[in-house]
Amino acid sequence: MRLNIMILLFLLLLSSVIICGCLSEQAEQLLSGVRTYSTDADQTVYACNSFALEMYRELADREENVFFSPWSLNAALSMTYEGARERTADEMMAVLHLCQNDSARRQSFSDVESAIGADNSDYVFTTASSLWADQGLPLRQEYCDLVSRYYHAHASNVDFQGALDNARQTINSWVDERTGHKITDLIPSGYINSLTRLVLANAVYFNATWAKQFSRDITREEDFITGTGETIVVPMMRRIDEGARFSFMETDEVLVLQMPFKGERLLMTVILPKEHHMADLERSITLEDILRWKKSLKEQRVDVYLPRFKVKSSYFLKDSLANLGMPAAFEETANFTGISAPGGLFITEVVHQAYIDVNEEGAEASAAAAVMIGESASRDAEKASVFRADHPFLFMIEDKEKGCILFMGKVSRGFLFTWF
Repeated sequence: MRLNIMILLFLLLLSSVIICGCLSEQAEQLLSGVRTYSTDADQTVYACNSFALEMYRELADREENVFFSPWSLNAALSMTYEGARERTADEMMAVLHLCQNDSARRQSFSDVESAIGADNSDYVFTTASSLWADQGLPLRQEYCDLVSRYYHAHASNVDFQGALDNARQTINSWVDERTGHKITDLIPSGYINSLTRLVLANAVYFNATWAKQFSRDITREEDFITGTGETIVVPMMRRIDEGARFSFMETDEVLVLQMPFKGERLLMTVILPKEHHMADLERSITLEDILRWKKSLKEQRVDVYLPRFKVKSSYFLKDSLANLGMPAAFEETANFTGISAPGGLFITEVVHQAYIDVNEEGAEASAAAAVMIGESASRDAEKASVFRADHPFLFMIEDKEKGCILFMGKVSRGFLFTWF
């Protein structure tokens, strides 16, 4: 099941290069098992999306809501990787699917980040990175220069030994300001101690309106069947007018809907099994199914029923990342001498928080990740299809042009919602 869902989401999101229902050359190559890239940026997106799906598999093991930012996690961990050496570096490279060519990898990451975060009047997507080093830690200057140039991260000094809580609050305030005040306490009390020497952080913020908005006047209370079989009442948004035309496809097992945000560079894809249990879809889906579905997407009239929802999540990812294949980074024998020559550094925890609010106007999302490092010691005649998301579904926000997964999640059971 885990392998199938990884394949499902990975190919679905990578295939955002499919336009007007045609299968891309890259998707055909993936189907054949051959991986080639037109540009270094394509390889960077492939790496980020591969990591995204494997992390999703770790987080989606239960019938719970899931929401996280693969981009934010990748940024924080990639900065950390730049200081790793030997086995520590090898494992992190494998888990993050990083390109072995240092210059190509670094420049393409910077290029993709700049492209997605470029000034755009249609939507807001900002990302920021930072390093917070204990004032007694001798950072390598070449490391500071590298993360500044390619990851746009500025290094600042804090006192992790004499003013622990002040240092924690300083980092949390930086995150709070860069996530639209949605992530207010990224690092909880107790997760920084006198052995902490460095924290690498990334924060992202997204806000966009739908290209075709829902009307609040016709949102109605309707039932939603959760992943555990419980029925709850939710505010169900509707687009059932003649202008409700979306990219859509349907089989006997699944419905797939794509809804663009204003400007149509960013979009949300929703995958809805016809049966109410996500596990059924996860067990049965095949690689060929996904490529065929994407090839079949076409714009048509669709009556869309989508719950207004909010999801907040908080994760401690030490065990998950170790399970994915990078345990050495969390051992006291880890090698991060690329960060500080004396060595003795290891990752003590990776924390991640994310938030999303999907409503009639659009969506707002934010996320932050911190790697904590310690030291050892004809429309009238057309019949409308129906897309009624009244049971668990997957969703993701992606950059259509670059094909990069920015946020990913699953709505499976009770979630926060508000009436206005």
